[in-house]
Amino acid sequence: MIESDVLFQINSYKQKLDSLRPLSSEQLDNLKNYFDIELTYNSNAIEGNTLSYNETKIVLNEGLTIGGKTLNEHLEVINHKEAIDFIEKLSTQRDITLKDIKDIHYLILKGIDKKNAGTFRDIEVGVRKSDGSIHKFCHPIEVASEMEKFVVQMRDSEVDSVVSSALAHLRFVSIYPFSDGNGRTARLLMNLILLEGGYPITIIRREDRVEYLKAIEIFQEEGDQEVFCNFIAQKVLESFERYFEILDTKVI
Repeated sequence: MIESDVLFQINSYKQKLDSLRPLSSEQLDNLKNYFDIELTYNSNAIEGNTLSYNETKIVLNEGLTIGGKTLNEHLEVINHKEAIDFIEKLSTQRDITLKDIKDIHYLILKGIDKKNAGTFRDIEVGVRKSDGSIHKFCHPIEVASEMEKFVVQMRDSEVDSVVSSALAHLRFVSIYPFSDGNGRTARLLMNLILLEGGYPITIIRREDRVEYLKAIEIFQEEGDQEVFCNFIAQKVLESFERYFEILDTKVI
């Protein structure tokens, strides 16, 4: 499913990272600070948040507000960081539950959308495809049962963590269980699976948005998982490379 040379490189990087463990508390703190900002900025930017990388960093590290930006945009940054902290704890504790997924979503929309935060959608939804047509998701009455199946699939996966994380992302956004915040939740769930497998946080960058959404569309319209799995595998490689760069140079 993942190209052999890419998979070989991922496995090599994973062995290298395992050989470096345990990392010092200073190394872990530096890496967490970097990836918290990177994931928060890019995941929010994909969804339209206009805070720049540096503005996101200021909000998270200094607790300041940015003039000309909305309250919701600030909350999206603060909430997302809290959600990262939550999945990091989950990754060391137990199998994920349906409540955990709702809690992740609640954290994302906390203070922004009180009615829908942590609650499955009760409306029909669709997304506009690249050709202008609308892809419709399952009826709201089916969401709970589809999500129960989703959790079982996450637990029973027999593939490696990279493929498992990509497939979980695809399945989640193809159910589209919430009225808003599905993309951010999917990327956090993907990273939860990667963290459980001992991989670094993986970033889908704002600049990757078109390729990323197209890969999802290919799966939803054609059932082809390979395009998205290989896309995610490339992002895992990029995160490994940045991870090692930070460890080697101590530059944040």
